[in-house]
Amino acid sequence: MTAANRDERIDSHQAEIETLLPRLVAHSPGDAVKILNDYPPEFAAEMLMLLNPSLAQNVLERLPSERRQKVIAAADEATRNQWVRNEDFEEGTIGQMMQPALAVFGPAWTVAQTTETLRQLVRQAFITYVFVVDDNERLLGVVAMREMLLAQPSARLDEIMARNPFFLTPEMPIVDAMRATMLRHYPVYPVCRKDGTLIGVIRGQMLFEAETVELSLQAGSMVGVEKEERLDTPWWRSLRCRHPWLQGNLLLGFVAAAVVGYFEGTIDRYVALAVFLPVLIGQSVNTGCQTLAVALRGMTLGELKAEGEVTIVVKETLLGFLNGIFTGVTAAIGMFIFASIQGSTVALKLSAVVFLAMSFSCLIAGIFGAAIPIVMRKLGADPATASSIILTTITDVSTLAVFLGLASWLL
Repeated sequence: MTAANRDERIDSHQAEIETLLPRLVAHSPGDAVKILNDYPPEFAAEMLMLLNPSLAQNVLERLPSERRQKVIAAADEATRNQWVRNEDFEEGTIGQMMQPALAVFGPAWTVAQTTETLRQLVRQAFITYVFVVDDNERLLGVVAMREMLLAQPSARLDEIMARNPFFLTPEMPIVDAMRATMLRHYPVYPVCRKDGTLIGVIRGQMLFEAETVELSLQAGSMVGVEKEERLDTPWWRSLRCRHPWLQGNLLLGFVAAAVVGYFEGTIDRYVALAVFLPVLIGQSVNTGCQTLAVALRGMTLGELKAEGEVTIVVKETLLGFLNGIFTGVTAAIGMFIFASIQGSTVALKLSAVVFLAMSFSCLIAGIFGAAIPIVMRKLGADPATASSIILTTITDVSTLAVFLGLASWLL
């Protein structure tokens, strides 16, 4: 059949196939395969693109491996990704990101046969590795293009492949995949089921980009900015996402104001206390935020396990206390100088109050900076969500209570 006759035949049958194919695939995918086998891969891909991705996948999985790869390659990239992601993988897993594996061949294929097929596939898709599978499509090995170039045309793929290759599973969270690939800097990673069945690939660049985005979103989540919010998000949606957290922060701020009001008499007698309030609050908040950042990073990278939660809280408590002591000495000297200039008769006592308050406030900040994300994770919430607002409120109130309470007691 000439190319002109073939194109004429395709045109005459296209409308009929478009109407018939959805019903046929739903009831008998095998018959749909027989019909599409008579047409070029480009036409088969065009017809399958009209179907729901899950229906198209029912047809694709019944095609012979070589034919399936050509049909998938003939579709656009977005459609190819839809076809391979038809299963219900959870958000944030490798299954949500994988792409179809196109260069898939049997172990008996020769380098010459594989190269001939690759010439057609690379015109429509970017291919890095050749994947070798058995009759059940279990991954046996991987062949790099360098090996293909250096091998004899008659060599079989199972003679030049790297056996027992590393692979990811579709259920694997992105952070776990990042740890697993940290020392394996490959351009492409195969994705297989637990039994080794090859179902897709994921590019290393996509994997690292996804983790970079996840880490960058934490800063916004810590202050009540939703992960979905972008620069082009409508103002009303941004307002709806952010405003409840700000109202909550305001209400919690009233608690801090109430503490100041309770010790109003002490502040009136010793004005120097009011001058140093922002100093202590700022220092304790910074200490807590440092701890919070380390804890969230450990959770994101999968380093903070349940058995290590007590250890991290103890460590950060100690660090907070030591940092509070060292900065407390500096703050106490500053208070002594300031109070002396003001002619206060209790300058030494004021400096002692500042030292003790700084030490214990930073200790408290270290405890809650580590504990808040752990508690939120145990409650099933996102550890990063508005954690900074909660931490800031707790450190503000505790710092005020400790500082002004000590001042009332010692002075």
